Parts: sequence; structure tokens; C-alpha cells
Amino acid sequence: MGNSVITMTNITKRFKKAEVVKNFSLDVKNGSITGLIGPNGAGKTTIMKILAGLMFQTSGELSFYGSRDDLDLNRRRMSFMIEAPIVDYNMTAYENLNYVRYVRGYPDKKRIDEVLDIVDLKDTGRKKALKFSLGMRQRLGIAMALLTKPEVLVLDEPVNGLDPEGIVEVRHILQKLSEDQGVTILISSHLLSELSELCTDFSIINKGQLVENLSLEELHNRCRSHIVLRTNNTEKTAAVLEDKLSIGSYKVLQSGDIEIYEQLDAVERISKTVTDSGCIITKLYESGQSLEDYYLEKVGGSHE
Repeated sequence: MGNSVITMTNITKRFKKAEVVKNFSLDVKNGSITGLIGPNGAGKTTIMKILAGLMFQTSGELSFYGSRDDLDLNRRRMSFMIEAPIVDYNMTAYENLNYVRYVRGYPDKKRIDEVLDIVDLKDTGRKKALKFSLGMRQRLGIAMALLTKPEVLVLDEPVNGLDPEGIVEVRHILQKLSEDQGVTILISSHLLSELSELCTDFSIINKGQLVENLSLEELHNRCRSHIVLRTNNTEKTAAVLEDKLSIGSYKVLQSGDIEIYEQLDAVERISKTVTDSGCIITKLYESGQSLEDYYLEKVGGSHE
């Protein structure tokens, strides 16, 4: 786990008789952007509050940078924005950041202008936060979290309620932080589609329990449109695909199924060519689903 910055192992949180988080495990790698995805009420905020030290788990182990000791000391290397950012609406963006600087004892006043520039709020001047749009307030919250130059940024639903333009703005800010400054990011959302273009890794949670961990590549492969083909001779069929149909993008699964990722509009031609080559087709159909449908299938939900 030398490359892990956050590790949660079998974390359970119980309130009286209700278990809101059940044996949940999470491993956030250094430099990654990990999305914690789950419906409202799935336990995402509880997990992030445990990470921030705002509450303690009932059981299970939490470690930062591979160590279960000195959690509070290691939290100084991180910043958290849990639920809505705490903004004084009667102050400007600069004044809010300066207040945070005093509270956290951060000496570099020049850092304020740096983070305002990062989140594109440098030109707000004397405008009070009360007159900010929701997107501007969320960006101010991110600026407040960035003030102390954290190595890890933990954000709870930062795009919740934002319009598509606001979501794109936040996504670009976080991508830039990851690519240019190497900040590791853990971000939660109740919609997979909002984070599918941002995250490198995903952890799906439902009813307090881990459903699945997967990388962006694994997610796209599982949702990728393809043709499923099975015959009585897998090796011969693979040779037919390559030699007679010039298909190079396919995968042979352990089950014997062949997933074909190109020429998706040529099912009839593929069928005829494979059959003419002496192979008996036992399965042939088109498959694939949207990212959101895949997510809803995993959490047993439906579109609202």
C-alpha cells in the first residue's frame, strides 16, 4: 500500500441500531481522482466525515499514507469540503479566504490571489458572496480547501445542483489541479455521468456497502457497445474474424464468448462469414449500455 494515500478497511458506522456504513473498504492511490458514487443516503457523507475526523467509525481501520497512527497529523496534508462550503455571505471571496488563512494559521497571504485565479474568482473584487451564483460559491469553497496547498482534496458533492456549465467549470479546475500540481482527489456524487469524464477510478456504494471498485478503463469496457458471439470452435472463429473480416478489436472471454468492438453495423455479414467457415453459432447479439444505466443496474435504482 505504499502508493495509497487513503485506505479504509471494513469501516462500519452505526447510529443506535442503524448501520449507515457496513464493512466499507476504499483505497485511494496517490495522484488519482477517485469518484465515490452512490444514491442520496448511500453513506457517502458519513464516509467523508470519518475521513475528516468529524466522526469516528464504530469498527474497521482507517489509515493515511499507509499509517494508522497520527491521523490528525496527516490530515494537515489534506483539505476537506464536506456538504456545502462554509461561506460568510457578507464577505467577498478575498475576505473569506483571508479569514480561513487566519483560522488555519497559514502565513502566505499571496496564496489568496493564487487560489482565486485557479478557481476563476480573481475578478470578483468587492462583490459579496451573497450575490454569487451557486457555481461561484462552490468554486469559492474549493478555493478555501486549496488555500493551504493540500496534497489530497476530499470533496463531498461539489457539483450537486450545478447547471451543466457549472459542472464543466468545476471539472476543469479539478483536472488542472491533478495534472499540473499532482493533487490527489476524492470526490463524491450521486450521478456517475457527472464524474465519468473526470475520475480515474470509481467506488460505487449503495446502502452503506461497497458495490464495486473499478478503473475508468474497466468502466468504459463494461459499458462499451459490442457484439457478443459464441460458436462451437472459439479458436477457429477468432481466426475467421481476423483473416476474413479484418476485425482486430475483439476479446475472447473465459466463458468462450467473443466480444467484438468494431463493425457493429455488420452483424449479418459476421454471422454469414462465420457460418460459411464451418462454425456453428450458439450465441449472437448486440450488447452495451450507458454509464448511467450501468450505475443504476448496480445500485438497483431508476431515473428520477
